[in-house]
This record gives sequence, structure tokens and C-alpha cells, in this order.
Amino acid sequence: MALWAGWELGVMENGRGRLERGLRARRETLGDGHVERSLAAATEFSRPIQEYVTETCWGDIWTRPGLDRRTRSLVNLGMLTALNRMHELAVHVRGARRNGCTETEIQEVLLQTAAYCGAPAALESFRVAEKALKEFRAEETRSVDV
Repeated sequence: MALWAGWELGVMENGRGRLERGLRARRETLGDGHVERSLAAATEFSRPIQEYVTETCWGDIWTRPGLDRRTRSLVNLGMLTALNRMHELAVHVRGARRNGCTETEIQEVLLQTAAYCGAPAALESFRVAEKALKEFRAEETRSVDV
């Protein structure tokens, strides 16, 4: 049975529950549009990594009770800065806002990375985050106006 257009359940044991939990958490954090675009862009070759990320990262890790989503979002921002993964940083800045993080909290996490990851990584993260926050505010304004 397809869980979304063109996608069937992967072969991992108990996959349906993990995949459904993962899709729910991923959509709630990143937004339906982002998730739909990611899934629609997946090819036969890249489909297994989309399933893995949805089931494992989102279905198993993001849904654990030990940390709330706000905290997980802030931790991700620091890790993505350290790893210089700017595309994912932009995605997760918007996700952090959806999860209730304030712009000040995001700013503080990125400033913290300057001390531990270096100024160049932090400077790039600030640039990416500022653009993502501007886009997020514009999206919020559009949805309020509708």
C-alpha cells in the first residue's frame, strides 16, 4: 500500500509504523511543501536514503521522548554548522522556528558555534540563517493574510 503517491513501504521490519511516525514528525517540523518536494524529487536511486532518513532520523530519533523538538532543532543547528551543511541548515532554521525556537535562540546557538567550530563556519551559518528567517517570516505573513 502506498503511503504517498508513488511510494511503497520499504523492507525494514516494523517499517510502516516508523515511516508513518517519521513522515508526521518530518512534516510537522519542515512543512508539508518541503517534504512533498523532497519525496517527489527522489529517484529510484535516491529513494532508499529518503526512506532511511524518514524512518530512522525522523521516525526513530525525532520522536524519542528524551528531548523536545525545540531542543532537537537547536542541537541540529549546531551540528549542521560544524559539518558545514548549509542547505540542511537553512531547512532546519525554518524547522526550528516551526518547533517554537525564537530567533534569539537560533542566534545564540550560531554564536556558540563560533567558539567551537570557528568563525568562518559561524559567519556562513549566520548568513544562511538570516536568509532562511527572512523567508520564514514572509511565509508566515502570507499565511496570515490568507
